[in-house]
Amino acid sequence: MNSSGLVDLQVNGFAGIDFNAGASLTRAQIEIAMEALLATGVTCLLPTLITAMPNQLAERFAALDAAIADSPLASALCPGYHLEGPFLSPEPGFCGCHPPDAMAPPDYALVERLERGLSRPILLITIAAELPGAVAFIRAARAAGKLVAIGHSAADFDQVAAAAEAGASLATHLGNGLPQTLPKLANPIFAQLAEDRVAPTLIADGIHIPPHALKVLIRAAAGRAMLVTDAVSAAATAPGLYPFAGMTVQREDDASVRLPGQVGLAGSALCLDQAVRNLVRWNIASPAEALAMASVRPAEMLAPVFRSHRLSRPPGRLLWSDDLVLRSLDIGPISRRFPPSTDIEENPHAA
Repeated sequence: MNSSGLVDLQVNGFAGIDFNAGASLTRAQIEIAMEALLATGVTCLLPTLITAMPNQLAERFAALDAAIADSPLASALCPGYHLEGPFLSPEPGFCGCHPPDAMAPPDYALVERLERGLSRPILLITIAAELPGAVAFIRAARAAGKLVAIGHSAADFDQVAAAAEAGASLATHLGNGLPQTLPKLANPIFAQLAEDRVAPTLIADGIHIPPHALKVLIRAAAGRAMLVTDAVSAAATAPGLYPFAGMTVQREDDASVRLPGQVGLAGSALCLDQAVRNLVRWNIASPAEALAMASVRPAEMLAPVFRSHRLSRPPGRLLWSDDLVLRSLDIGPISRRFPPSTDIEENPHAA
């Protein structure tokens, strides 16, 4: 079967390469990651930088942007960036693996400073909707032609509604970036899921969200849900230790990624084509529906901000086998053919 290219709105790194590495990041490393992403069907992605101090964020954006601008392949696949932090909740559980001491109140001027001099814009910002000043920040970001997502947030129903009214339209990895214990019904998951103007993005690896819970979230989202990976450098690699934003994370044998010795997750090792296969294997979606959640829906979400920034990207064309293994990829002048493989993981947590 055919589909348009897969679109991943949240990629922190891939194939051993950390997009948050800063000055050590090179064109050669970026191209390793881009080739590995192409092999999973991803033809458009937003490289994602997580919470850091302003000077660190500036250094990391400059290095990432220089490496991408120097690579025709990366330039073709990366129209802009996702800034996930530092405007997040610093509270335990909500902060995830983001450093809470680097978090700050919403400040759109910081976004403008970070973006100044980059070859491509910040297109998506994740913010905790309950923070003082969040609504004004969201309005400023939307006026500048950016998408805003709610994430790592303790926002209640009223705060989520206010954020949506201001222009927030996504929920970053709904169900994650939260404490293990929450109020039974009045909690940020229900608050974001109940807001029809907010489309949830979900990590379908069976680790971040159990498959049956994922099924409920997707059904409740009524056609709005999209797939992301939140991949870090440990994606498309073997178990072991990998760099991530100044930290070291460990990919376990079950494909979970954690700070060594800790329980909480630190991004994922998921590949987007595997997320599609997982939804089909778990009888959550048909092949066409699962592919749409990883291609058509995120592309439609990006379309208005592309127009605002005068960006254009061809949708690409992918050919899949009956068991959803990628056979070929074409996007503009980029063309890849992939030989039949018997290596597709059968583990329900495969990444």
